[in-house]
Parts: sequence; structure tokens; C-alpha cells
Amino acid sequence: MGKKNSQNLSIIDKELKIEGSISSRGKLIIKGQVTGTIKGDVVIIAEDGRVESTATEVSSITIGGNFQGEVTASKELIILATGTCAGKVECKDLIVENGGVLNAEVSCKTSSKLPGGKDSKMFSASSKLKKGKQIEL
Repeated sequence: MGKKNSQNLSIIDKELKIEGSISSRGKLIIKGQVTGTIKGDVVIIAEDGRVESTATEVSSITIGGNFQGEVTASKELIILATGTCAGKVECKDLIVENGGVLNAEVSCKTSSKLPGGKDSKMFSASSKLKKGKQIEL
């Protein structure tokens, strides 16, 4: 028999309070309270969830509740309309929905370095505009 293509799912429910280190594979949904460090793939902090973390390292994090501390997301950090994030953030892609609160030191990284890398070409598009032409918004 072949391997099933299933993803692990862990839930920290509303009435659960955890202090310490969490290491998870797959998806971790936090509806309760976590104080400590988190290492994992995909972390979702639900609207009722609260996290205070000195070090969170994930590939993707979605914040619908309250996050306070330091987070490194190798892929994306999403703050939903009900979410609040404070502290220090390092990520590749950052999305903040209307109503979401971000009050943090933010550092967005790309896979290639901006100076001289492929990504620097997107900033030179304005140099192709003819002189005297302006775009009104």
C-alpha cells in the first residue's frame, strides 16, 4: 500500500493553556493560550487564541487572535481582520487584512537579494516611462 497524503492536525482548544515549547508537523490551530516557543509548519491562531512567544519559527502563520513576541515565517504571515500582532516579525510575504493590527518591527525577506537580484527589476519599471508623463491616482 502507498502512503496516504494526509497532513497532521493539532488543536489547542479554548480551555487549554500551555507554557513551554511546542514542536509540531502539519497544521497547528491555537484557540487557547500559549506562552513559550513554537516550531512548526503551519500555525493558525484563532480569534480566541492568545500567544506570547520569545521565538516562533514556522513556514506560515495566520493570526486571527493575539500574538505577542518574535516570529519568523519562512513563507507568509497573515493577519486577519480580527488579529493583532506585536513584537518582531520576519517573513517572506506579509498580508494584513483591513482591520488587522500590526505593531511590530518588520523585516520582509526575499529568496534573492534585492540589490542586483532579479527582484530589483520591478523597481526600475518607472524608468521606462517617458519624461513629462505622469500617472494620476
